[in-house]
Formats: sequence, structure tokens, C-alpha cells
Amino acid sequence: MARVPVEKMSLKQIMALEAQIADAKAKAEGEVKVELKAKIDALLAASGFTIADLYPMAGRGKGRGKSAAKYRNPDDPSQTWTGRGRKPNWLVARLKKGQKMESFAI
Repeated sequence: MARVPVEKMSLKQIMALEAQIADAKAKAEGEVKVELKAKIDALLAASGFTIADLYPMAGRGKGRGKSAAKYRNPDDPSQTWTGRGRKPNWLVARLKKGQKMESFAI
């Protein structure tokens, strides 16, 4: 492998060399990925399995479901709170005035 005398290069030349290296690296990685994918596809086709058979993605893509509202603002019934996370401002204000949490339960 040839040695590049970077210590004698200007900053502009080093930056250009760095860009060439990044391009060459990306191209080489792409070629390796294509070759590897072809080998994997051939192995899968010969075995009769699929990627999903070998690596099941259990539970992926299923986020936490919507929780039912447990508390409602008596002044504006469209404002509700599930009891999770930060308390809404309307509830905090009412609690400071001395009302009980149970009085907002649905």
C-alpha cells in the first residue's frame, strides 16, 4: 500500500484527500453490502427459510395503547387526563384551591 505524505500537504489538499477517502469508503461499503445480501438471499432460498423465520420481530411496531381518561375538567368536559404524566394546568389549579382529586374522577 502506498504511503501518502500528508505532513507535506496543505490543508486544502488534505481536505480533498479526506473527501476522496470518504467517497471510496462509501462505495466499498455499498459493494460489500450488495455481495453480502446476495449471499444471504442465496442461503435463504436454498434453506427454504425467510428472515422472519430466523429473526422474528416480536412486538415491534406496537406502541403503548391509548389509556382511558380517568379525570375530567368539570368546566370543560373535553379536557381530560389519564392519570399518567404531568398533571394538566386546570387540575393543578383546582388542587391548589383545595379540591380533592376524587372530585374529578370519571
